[in-house]
Amino acid sequence: MPRMSVFDSPLLLGFEPFEQLLDRVAKSSQDTYPPYNIEQLDDTRLRVTLAVAGFAEADLAVTVDGNQLMIRGRQGEDGERVFLHRGIAARQFQRNFVLADGLEVAGARLETGLLHIEIDRPLPASTTRTIKIESESPTNNAPKLKAVGDD
Repeated sequence: MPRMSVFDSPLLLGFEPFEQLLDRVAKSSQDTYPPYNIEQLDDTRLRVTLAVAGFAEADLAVTVDGNQLMIRGRQGEDGERVFLHRGIAARQFQRNFVLADGLEVAGARLETGLLHIEIDRPLPASTTRTIKIESESPTNNAPKLKAVGDD
């Protein structure tokens, strides 16, 4: 059975990108691996930290496509080991974050099993302008009156 959407109305033309964005957010909120934190470092910087224990730098990829931050992890298979119990997750993952307009990914670093992604949020520039006010000059644009007797 197809899913109903508020965007199916014929009055809402051109809202497909918003519907796709909402679908991505809903899908990514259901996935819990790997766990992550989002910190506000100051007024202009954020940090996303993912717990990626067991992943090497070569196993991870951080990309930005439009306004979407994508983090992927894939570990190579080690066919030589024989596990009696395997409780440490060694699965691949993809974690997506939708970035607001103006946010820029500044860099990423892997440190003691944590992947830190730094995001800059520049403050909007102040754009104060003085607007010249124009007025009509009464001497230049006033209609000329005719004197009595002038033809």
